[in-house]
Amino acid sequence: MSGIDMGELDRLWAEFRGAVNMTSHELAAWLRTAGSDPAQDRGHRVLAILRKRRVDVTADDARLMREVLATVRAATTAPGGAAGGDRRYRLMSLGHDPLR
Repeated sequence: MSGIDMGELDRLWAEFRGAVNMTSHELAAWLRTAGSDPAQDRGHRVLAILRKRRVDVTADDARLMREVLATVRAATTAPGGAAGGDRRYRLMSLGHDPLR
C-alpha cells in the first residue's frame, strides 16, 4: 500500500481491530437491522475492511480506519458514555459495540 509504511499500517490495523469489536458476521447482521443507521455507508466500508487481509488495505481504507478510531475514541470519552441508545447504535454501525 502506498502512502503508509508497514509499521504504521501494523499499528493502525491493530488499533482498528481493537476498536472494531464486532465480527464481520455480527456487523453484517447489524447493518441489515432496522436499528442500524441507514445513512451509514461507512458501516459497509468498515465491513469490507474487516473482510480484507491487512496487506490488502488501501490508502482509502486507512483513512476510514483513522476516522472510525477517532469516532470511537470521541464517543467513548464523551460525557454520558457511548452505551446510550442512539449513540450505541451509531457506533455499532461502525462495528464497535460499547457494551463489550
